[in-house]
Amino acid sequence: MAGGLKGDGPRKPLSSTSFLPFQGWRRTCLVGSRKFAIRRSCLCDICGEPLQFVLQVYAPEEKQSTFHRTLFVFMCMSMACLRRDQHEQWKCHRDNPSRSVKKDSTEPPEARASLCSWCGTWKGIKRCTGCRQTLYCSEKHWVKHSLSGHEFECQRMRISSQLVEGSSANGETPSAVVLKVASKTLWPEYKIIQEFESAYDTQMSDDNVNANSMVSRNQMDDGLMSIADNFEGDGDKKNWASFQERIDLAPEQVLRYCRSPDAKPLWPLTSGRPSKADIPKCHYCDGPLCFEFQILPQLLYYFHVKNDVDSLDWATIVVYTCEASCDASVAYKEEFAWVQIS
Repeated sequence: MAGGLKGDGPRKPLSSTSFLPFQGWRRTCLVGSRKFAIRRSCLCDICGEPLQFVLQVYAPEEKQSTFHRTLFVFMCMSMACLRRDQHEQWKCHRDNPSRSVKKDSTEPPEARASLCSWCGTWKGIKRCTGCRQTLYCSEKHWVKHSLSGHEFECQRMRISSQLVEGSSANGETPSAVVLKVASKTLWPEYKIIQEFESAYDTQMSDDNVNANSMVSRNQMDDGLMSIADNFEGDGDKKNWASFQERIDLAPEQVLRYCRSPDAKPLWPLTSGRPSKADIPKCHYCDGPLCFEFQILPQLLYYFHVKNDVDSLDWATIVVYTCEASCDASVAYKEEFAWVQIS
């Protein structure tokens, strides 16, 4: 099953799975409303920078404890971190908010918490000492906001706060202060539209794909072509050609989802795949992890990532989750993501 984006521009989006309202929104609906068990879950394990929100998948199951099951994906923006490790700079968190929401409830699980004024993703835990209004998820985002010109805004907000206090003393109703996310590096907001891959002609032969076909298609965008240019071995070239032929059935897909027990990811390359030993057991119940979905490199195009030497790039990101979808005492359960580098 495959997924494509709906957002700005006259693109025809595509997606996968029958009932999952995939979302690729800048501000998460749930993250931040409850604390993560470990603070480092919000940070890159390599550089220590707060992770950036990529997308969320609402993936409910029939049993009561997982009816509002949701998966959130975050990543480090540094390609240097990505080259160093195929796992530690990506985080996927699973939430089973059944403790506060009944199966037939139409209300959101919890109210959104006050988020970081810089990234708008993580819960604000540090308050600006000047204006006392802006919140930050980390010292680093506080510094970035200050360097980007918050000093001027901070002074304006202090004056505005004093005027509000004066208005309240005079019996006037003060106007609400609307805080905007300050970071200019956040990605555009989209919603992923759902369709079954079976709606397309999927008849193909992996053995009869010519490696040259990957350079003969006029509709391959620059990002995918840059991946093909990096291949040296015939195995990767042939595998990429097979992958591209499958993806061309719905070229705008950005996510492929299937939680069947025998489901396997569609690997673009023969190299860089995890072994069975690379995929750990669930941190919480010690049960096996299984493939659930993968993120395709086309997402970089929709996020307007430049095709530079040090720009973000990947062949695919594969997410493995607890097969039992265990309901541990931790609010957000960290799952396993594997990055196949192009």
